[in-house]
This record gives sequence, structure tokens and C-alpha cells, in this order.
Amino acid sequence: MVGVATKGQLRMSFLRWALVLVPVVVLLGLASGMISGSGDTNWYRALEKPSFQPPSYLFGIVWPILYVLMGLALVLVVNAKGSRLRGIAIATFIAQFVANLLWSPIFFGMNQVSFAFWWLLLTLGLAGLTTWFFWRVRTVAGVMMLPYIAWLIFAAALNFQVDQLNPDAETLVVGNNSTQI
Repeated sequence: MVGVATKGQLRMSFLRWALVLVPVVVLLGLASGMISGSGDTNWYRALEKPSFQPPSYLFGIVWPILYVLMGLALVLVVNAKGSRLRGIAIATFIAQFVANLLWSPIFFGMNQVSFAFWWLLLTLGLAGLTTWFFWRVRTVAGVMMLPYIAWLIFAAALNFQVDQLNPDAETLVVGNNSTQI
């Protein structure tokens, strides 16, 4: 027997997806930063930073919020079973999310500042496409992606300025300042 789901069933489906997808998005995002040593390397500390760079602790506040919003937006789209754009919206989300996860290893892990900037522009393009599809599937999901888009634009400006201020960043070698007793 096929029937229409009740509001309670729809809420439970949303809740089940949210309990799985939101933590996965948040944990993968945080793991990417932790594995690559985001902001906590001698190399990064030695770089000249732009004047508009926010304090380091702000990144630890902003990114988890953005990942929660992205995860909830994804849940809204996953739960939109009747939408013909649902599949492509999910596929573009996965593509932009993988690109997002790879930025930290490129920038912090491999010290490739210039390449990281171009990678960030790719990520921004994919995130923009994802936001457009999300908007078409569930307007609220598209709106939830807007802070992420804004932050990516800001991150691209930061990345560009770091690249301009540190033309030798890729070859910068910073020794460990340690003493033996």
C-alpha cells in the first residue's frame, strides 16, 4: 500500500537524516583542518598576513557553524524526495564539499598558497552551483548556503592577499626553534 506520509513521518525522516548527515559534514570538515594542521604550523605563523585577517580563534567558531548550516541544507534537499533536481543538487554538494575538504591540505599541508587560491575559486564556483540547485529544490536550503558563500569569498580574498604578501610562500622553510639542554 502506497500512501502520503504524515507530517510526523516527514519530521522523523528529517530528524533521522539530520542526526546522520550534520555530524558527518561537521566531523569531516573539522578533520580536514586538523589533519592538515590549519593555522598551527611554523610555516603558517611565519607568513605575512593581510591587515583584515581575523583572529585565529574566529575560524574555529565560524567553520563549525557553516558546516552545521551546510549539513542542514543538505538534509532539506535529501528529504525533498519529489524534486527532479534533488539528485544533481546532492551531486554538486558532494563535489563542492570534497573541494572544500581538500583546500586545507593544499594550503596548510602542502604550503601551496597560489594553487590553494585557484582551488578556492573552484570550490566557490561549485558552492555557487550547489546553492543554486539547493535554492531550486528547497529555498530555505539555498538561503542556508549563503553564509558559506560569503565566507568563501572572504577566504578567497585572504588567500589572495597572503599569496601577494608572500611570493616565496611555497618555498619558505621554517626551522624548529628548539634548544637542547
